Amino acid sequence: MGKVTGFLEIDRQEQKYQPASDRIRHFREFTIPLNDQEVTNQAARCMDCGIPFCHGPDGCPVNNQIPDWNDLVYQGDWDIALRNLHSTNNFPEFTGRICPAPCEEACTLNLEDVPVNIKSVEQAIADKGFENGWIVPEPSATKTGKAVAIIGSGPAGMAAAQQLARAGHTVHVYEREPKAGGLLRYGIPDFKMEKHYIDRRVQQMEAEGVTFHYGVNVGVTVSMEELTARHDAVILCAGAERPRDPGVSGMELEGCHWAMPYLVQQNRRVGGEPDGDEAPIWAGGKHVVVIGGGDTASDCVGTAFRQGALSVTQLDIRPIPPLKEDKMTVWPYWPTKFRTSSSQAEGAEREFSAATLALVGEDGRVTGVKCARVDEKRRPIEGTEFILRADLVLAAIGFSGPLLDTYIAEAGEALELDGRTNVKANTEDYKTSIDKVFAAGDVRKGQSLVVWAIREGRQAARAVDLYLTGETDLPR
Repeated sequence: MGKVTGFLEIDRQEQKYQPASDRIRHFREFTIPLNDQEVTNQAARCMDCGIPFCHGPDGCPVNNQIPDWNDLVYQGDWDIALRNLHSTNNFPEFTGRICPAPCEEACTLNLEDVPVNIKSVEQAIADKGFENGWIVPEPSATKTGKAVAIIGSGPAGMAAAQQLARAGHTVHVYEREPKAGGLLRYGIPDFKMEKHYIDRRVQQMEAEGVTFHYGVNVGVTVSMEELTARHDAVILCAGAERPRDPGVSGMELEGCHWAMPYLVQQNRRVGGEPDGDEAPIWAGGKHVVVIGGGDTASDCVGTAFRQGALSVTQLDIRPIPPLKEDKMTVWPYWPTKFRTSSSQAEGAEREFSAATLALVGEDGRVTGVKCARVDEKRRPIEGTEFILRADLVLAAIGFSGPLLDTYIAEAGEALELDGRTNVKANTEDYKTSIDKVFAAGDVRKGQSLVVWAIREGRQAARAVDLYLTGETDLPR
């Protein structure tokens, strides 16, 4: 906890944003961090609540010891707070920026709608650690002689790689793209998290002995069998990239795209990478319709505004949620309530209870989206049809699982999948149906949050260390 009476004396204070009219002119982060005293005050609000639901499995999947480092920040022991934070989370500067903070929804003070600003405190601890040079490589003093291959360098792969390298194993990370980070780099826009944060973690991990191999598409440019033969263990951390199909006619029209290629293209531009052979997807001067109501859809909205879209409309088949949840029914779990992301606040029109019936066009190019209102069972209501003008349509309704035409196709029936086509493995040993092969993160769990990916990467690393050496000091 922080100050005994802090929650009574100090109001919740959140990070402020640059005005929308300013921030849509660039792709940099636009939050204005709290200063040290403001962070200390927010940490002081952490109360002696008895049972801190904030760091339970529903509040914080990585099990951050939130009350402990809140108290340490309040006491001025920032360096110890950083060590505590790193004991459960390899990359708090990532989660402090892009995690939706279920910990704050689980905070006891959220019963009064004024939770501790946990997310800002977490980010501040990590940022201060880099500013003061406290975060340095931690190479293992001894080597086990065992080699581990990790397929994918997203948050699960990076977490597993760092943990295993620090345990003394030789770690090789195989990444399809030119740079590490997975969806952290290529899916999440820079205005939510700039990529130099990933770069400096990669530098730290390389100094700890991790070797990154870029441009390696396992199952295409190198076989899974070859990697398995060269290493003592393999961890699949390749994510869940297969987009969920909206199931409407017209996706073949020019101007209709899946969300992820659109976001990846823009992230490549910001990162100075070549566009490649794909035709550019650009929202400038266009009326844009985004199908979907989640985080990926919101990222498309913010990107479209920065590219100069004339208008952006977001379609959500769900009814408009309540402005306030029933605390006694929902707390401490994540509630369904009306939320407005920073991207939506930049000028998006939002259509709720709206089903997408078809994409319509002329001369092979999209001109509009045919919609209808839906009833309580999400069935279109006859007579409520309407058409939204659209020059660019982005489908962002989630992901169905991992890509099936690479290492999964190569492995065939030997690699068992679950009913949702994710790689089947439990959360005790993370073993797949193939000997020496483990799976963690979205490739196993399905589409989820960055905190779940880090958690699974850390736990899989522990399972692999135990598998290779018969014992482990790595935490779950």
